[in-house]
Amino acid sequence: MYKKIMVPVDLAHFDVIEPSLQVAADQAKHYGAEVCYVAVTATTPSSVAHNPEEYQQKLEAFAQERAKVHGQPVSARVITCPDPIADLDDVLIDAIDEVGADLVIMPTHPPKHLDVVIPSHGGKVATHTKASVFLVRPLQD
Repeated sequence: MYKKIMVPVDLAHFDVIEPSLQVAADQAKHYGAEVCYVAVTATTPSSVAHNPEEYQQKLEAFAQERAKVHGQPVSARVITCPDPIADLDDVLIDAIDEVGADLVIMPTHPPKHLDVVIPSHGGKVATHTKASVFLVRPLQD
């Protein structure tokens, strides 16, 4: 049913993305789908990399490690933009078409009252694309 799964990742926050990575691995195995890991970064240095090229190298290494978990083909794409925080939703929506994803698996936070004023990234992505979107909540202790 699914051929390409896009998984937005932030290499600075493994604890937040780990549950969605596991779901993506399970779905990739089940459907025999390729997994495309997508990261959005600024052109300025960050805690992960000094520049977008270094971030791309780290994301590709990350993707290859994840391929060992699920055994499916992987790809990695770093997208640069001037303000990743403000532009994240739109950049992810554009990336879905660019990479040809038919399923997006991404982490999300538990519902909050503030969501009425500031909607979640996953909610916006789901309402602005034809791809299926699977939102993964954090693990409950």
